[in-house]
Amino acid sequence: MSDAQDEPENRLRKELPEEVPATAPEAADEAPEAKPEETPEETPRLTGRQRLVQGLWPPRVSRAQLIVAVLLFGLGFGLAVQVASNSDSDSALRGARQEDLVRILDELDDRTQRLEDEKQGLQKQRDELENSSDQAEEARKQTVEKEKQLGILAGTVAAQGPGITMTIDDTKGTVQADMLLDAVQELRAAGAEAIQVNGVRVVASTYLSDSGKSVSVDGNKINAPYRFKVIGKPEDLEPALNIPGGVVQTLEKEQATVTVDRSNKIVVDALRAAKRPDYARSSSQ
Repeated sequence: MSDAQDEPENRLRKELPEEVPATAPEAADEAPEAKPEETPEETPRLTGRQRLVQGLWPPRVSRAQLIVAVLLFGLGFGLAVQVASNSDSDSALRGARQEDLVRILDELDDRTQRLEDEKQGLQKQRDELENSSDQAEEARKQTVEKEKQLGILAGTVAAQGPGITMTIDDTKGTVQADMLLDAVQELRAAGAEAIQVNGVRVVASTYLSDSGKSVSVDGNKINAPYRFKVIGKPEDLEPALNIPGGVVQTLEKEQATVTVDRSNKIVVDALRAAKRPDYARSSSQ
């Protein structure tokens, strides 16, 4: 009978799950292990050069800065061109012969002397007016003399005196108006008092322009060969044209032939009609 009782009990135990042995819980009072405090990563320190690069790149250009940059570029370009032109002139003088340099210095001395002589002449006229017993007659004489001088400069009267004749033979047709204008300006700077080019009187208001393969002087067309008749001191005029990098050398680079002849008597007889100004009047009126 005991076997009969044991059988349902064993069957019941088989159906029930096995008891899980109780385990001792871990000490709840133990504090959880403290995690190390996370610190933010330290940003690397930048050097002065790196900060400068970050400040300049990428560039942030405003409209005003762009305008200033363009103006500075234009100014720099102009200065560079000026320095280059001066360097060319300096290199021409640097490569010049000693006798050419001496001649240039002599020409500068002559120009200074001419200005000094003109100053003394004006002072003499002033003294004569102040000391003359008949100031009215003396003033009239000086007025007549001054009128003749101004007539020569204005081209209203003929003139003669020592000077040079310069002939430019342009068989290639390469000579342009600006080259002839350079010759006129160089002659004036050397003390030319009257100039005539192919029968056209050169005055203060004279202009030259290109006209096809020829040149126009004050609207009068002239053709090669171009002949300059110039009154002035020959010893000043001829060296001024032959300085290194000057008129003669420039024209010869254009395959033109230039001849300069001195003379004790040059006649400049091309005349200009006296023109009354439309608006300008003497301030003494």
